[in-house]
Amino acid sequence: MDVVSGRETDGADVRALIVTAHPDDECMFFAPTIIRLVELNASVHLLCLSEGNYYSQGAHRKQELLNSCAVLGIPASRITIVDHKKLPDDPKAEWSVSLISSVIVKHVRGHSFNMVLTFDGRGVSGHANHTAIHKAVSHLASTGQVPHDCCLLSLVTVGLFRKYVSLLDLPLSWLLTSSLCCAVTSQGYRQAKAAMLCHRSQLLWFRYLYITFSRYMFINTFRMIPQGPKNLKIY
Repeated sequence: MDVVSGRETDGADVRALIVTAHPDDECMFFAPTIIRLVELNASVHLLCLSEGNYYSQGAHRKQELLNSCAVLGIPASRITIVDHKKLPDDPKAEWSVSLISSVIVKHVRGHSFNMVLTFDGRGVSGHANHTAIHKAVSHLASTGQVPHDCCLLSLVTVGLFRKYVSLLDLPLSWLLTSSLCCAVTSQGYRQAKAAMLCHRSQLLWFRYLYITFSRYMFINTFRMIPQGPKNLKIY
C-alpha cells in the first residue's frame, strides 16, 4: 500500500490508531503518515502512553501535544494520553509489556480500529519506551488478541546516514520493499515543522537540526507485524 502525495485514494474507511510513548513522538516520527491519512479522509486517532513528565513538565507537554495534533489534523476528541505510574517517561524504566498490551487492545476494540501504527523493534531512536510498545503490539499480534481485519504496522528504523539525509532518502525508501509508504510535499513538511514547533519545551538546538535534516519529517515507511502464532520448529 502506498500513500503518496498526489495519488487519487480515498481513505474514508480507514480508522487508524497511532501509538506513541511521549508528547512530540507524533510529529517527530509520524508526521508524514498522519498528514497523508488526514488528507485521504481517514479517521486518525492518537494513543500516547505517557505525559512526558521526565522533567516534571507533564501538564505543559500534554498541552503541547494537543496543539501539535491540532496542526496535524487530529482533534482533541481523538487523542488519549495515558498517565500511569508504571509507564513513566524514562529511558531507564522497563515498561510492562502486559500493561501496554492491555491498554492498546482495549483501545483498539473500543474504537474498532482497522489500522494500528507504532514503532518497530529499534524504536527509531532506540528509546526503551518506544521499543516496549513494539514488544506489546507484537505480543498482541502473536497471541491473536487483535481482530484479524486490523492491520498492524511498525515504523521502519533506518541507519544514521539515511536518517539525516532528508529528502535524499526518498528514492531509496520508495524502491525498498515496505507495506506502507507515506511521503509529504513541501506544504506537508511545513505542516510537520509547525507541529514540531508546538513542542517549545523540547526545542533544544539539536531539535532544529532534526527538523531540517531528518527524513522522518518527510517520509515514513512501515512493515507489517504478522498476526497469529509464530511457526514453531521442533528438532
